[in-house]
Amino acid sequence: MTTSASAASFPADPWPAPTPSAPLDATVVVPGSKSQMNRALPLAALASEPTTITGALDSRDSDLMIAALRALGTSVSVSDDRRTVHVEPRPLRGPAAIDCGLAGTVMRFLPPIAALADGPITLDGDPAARVRPMGPVLQALADLGVEVTGTGASTAGGNGPGYLPCVVRGRGGVDGGDVAVDASGSSQFVSSLLLAAPRFGRGITVTHVGDRLPSVPHITMTVEAMRARGVRIDDSRSGRWRVEPGPIAGGEVAIEPDLSNAGPFLAAALAAGGTVRVPGWPSATAQPGDLLRDLLTRMGAEVELAGGTLTVRGTGEPAPLVADLSLAGELTPTLAALCTLAEGTSRLTGVAHLRGHETDRLAALVTEITRLGAEAEELPDGLVIHGGRSRLRGAVMETYADHRMATFAAIIGLAVPDVRIRDVATTRKTIADFPALWTGMLRGA
Repeated sequence: MTTSASAASFPADPWPAPTPSAPLDATVVVPGSKSQMNRALPLAALASEPTTITGALDSRDSDLMIAALRALGTSVSVSDDRRTVHVEPRPLRGPAAIDCGLAGTVMRFLPPIAALADGPITLDGDPAARVRPMGPVLQALADLGVEVTGTGASTAGGNGPGYLPCVVRGRGGVDGGDVAVDASGSSQFVSSLLLAAPRFGRGITVTHVGDRLPSVPHITMTVEAMRARGVRIDDSRSGRWRVEPGPIAGGEVAIEPDLSNAGPFLAAALAAGGTVRVPGWPSATAQPGDLLRDLLTRMGAEVELAGGTLTVRGTGEPAPLVADLSLAGELTPTLAALCTLAEGTSRLTGVAHLRGHETDRLAALVTEITRLGAEAEELPDGLVIHGGRSRLRGAVMETYADHRMATFAAIIGLAVPDVRIRDVATTRKTIADFPALWTGMLRGA
């Protein structure tokens, strides 16, 4: 059977994660990529002509980005089915207040754009957003001559706010130039500066000065999205990006399915056994979720991409995994769920930056894996998991306002009865109605 996202109608809390009584056989239509959507929207707002976005994502994060751009004066219209978004650029204006929610792409991508407005722009968000690092991008703006103030604590070595809330006092333009950024905590610090840079008077040269650079495919995604709109970018030197000033083209932009959000559904084939298909899988993409094809194969799945559909077949007995996930840290909770079910020891590394996501994901995963009866411990840059389905027991799982912790628990629930998920509605961040999509996948089992 085929399932797709629908309007949200979330069940009682905690949500009982369903456990299938037979192997899966489902085709799941995954909503559009949040990462692509929340790059397409700001580029459209800065473009020199209108943009139409097709295959758009309906989610809290995309709604927050749309609301933020509207607050700055951009005209954004959304079709009745939420699949098409039309953006008409307008002069950016202030004063304005922006609600970032818990969306890293909003809280980090908007400050450089706010600097182009003609008045003060206040940014704030959910309580959990106030502990997500902001310092590198705010310090970079200060180094470029933009006035940034706020009550959030400063980062070490910085003289400006390191966290929300903050105020960016735009003056209608930014001169630009050279800036150094420590993006060890998030690749979004680089992407945020690149996205606005074509509108800076002299463009920008960004140099990464940290000891590591996580999630490089997300920076590649930013660069590709900008080049597709006619922006000139030189990324020929590792850790350095030069963006030339100039116009950003509009036109039509198509959003791919979110391959990282496809992860839990594909992982279901390994956790429960059976077959899960995801149509619309691109043959070539910058999305780090495409690494699932190799990672799930290493965990014992049979993986096939044919005719634009990715098919994953599993036996219900995933194998342990040892992997460096520095290129795709967002896949960690999905893979950690399979590692918890797998008999043996798994080691997931290269993901120290997950401590600064919606929650400290490494600590959260250790806590919830332990709650289930397995063993896990933190490494400086990852996790060691001693898993095994036989040792697991049902439990009420906490989500920590983190959508990927909710999907982690749902995967476990496929193989372990009586798993209940507190605040499953947090998945609204990137999927309009995850519970309906998930139970639809199981309906034929």
